[in-house]
Amino acid sequence: MKSLRQEFADTVLDLGTEHEDLVVFVGDISHGILQPFAKQFPDRYYNIGICEPTIVNMAAGLSMAGLIPVVHTIAPFLIERSFEQIKLDFGYQKLGVNLVSVGGAFDYSKLGCSHHCYSDVALVSQLERSQIFLPGTASEFRELFCSTFENGMINYYRLTENPHNVPLKPETITSGSAVRVISGDDLTLAVVGPQLGNAFDVVSGLSQEGVSVELLYFTSLKPFDSEELRNSVERTGALLTVEELSTRSGLFDRCLRSLAGIDGLMFGQLAIPDFVHTYGTYQELCASIGLDADGIRRKVLEMIEAR
Repeated sequence: MKSLRQEFADTVLDLGTEHEDLVVFVGDISHGILQPFAKQFPDRYYNIGICEPTIVNMAAGLSMAGLIPVVHTIAPFLIERSFEQIKLDFGYQKLGVNLVSVGGAFDYSKLGCSHHCYSDVALVSQLERSQIFLPGTASEFRELFCSTFENGMINYYRLTENPHNVPLKPETITSGSAVRVISGDDLTLAVVGPQLGNAFDVVSGLSQEGVSVELLYFTSLKPFDSEELRNSVERTGALLTVEELSTRSGLFDRCLRSLAGIDGLMFGQLAIPDFVHTYGTYQELCASIGLDADGIRRKVLEMIEAR
């Protein structure tokens, strides 16, 4: 299966042919896969190095000049380190940009918590003109990016190095629309990003035991499909969110805002509560805080039994 990072490189190459105003900035990563773009459009590809706030500043200048900037580097440096520039240069000035990150959550697990990132979505969501996309496969990224990159908004695309591998119909992947992957009645399980793979396995296994869980998958948090969520939770009466994001201002927060005013609901959350200081593989770090199939299964059964 093609990686999301490779799909990003292929997508901007295809779009660059048709859109002469598309310019790519990188922060000293992904040079190899972006060489076709760099060779074909040498005046529209720039490696600014590990100067992430500067990359954002430069992109704002291009946007003000009427060009379409695409900025690509590692999530904690692109969003957390550069947030003041994103806020002032794009939020305050009302300019458009495409921020494409890698290394969210634990994708750079062996480099320690300096390279982890789980507050990026919380930060970007504070900006009124922001849109946030969390594709879980290469095809999802292509669908979302091609339909939004020239909308003049602050678009954030959070790429994962661990695609979920659950087959979804391309026509179901649209900005602001949830995908009902599996229908159920006992509990609504809402998921973003690569955790769809674990959630799918859990829900499929529980169905054979007579436990009916509805699985909803969200590829965008802004815009957010409140209608699909409400329709599901009003029927099941219980919601569990699973996300490789901070416990604050992520999927759970979006769901609570969407469900405000509905009485008698049960809520649960599996997310990242604090710094994870240990080292290990991506799978090991996720498992350490319950973001694996066993953790999801335990939480689902715990909530259903509590009802």
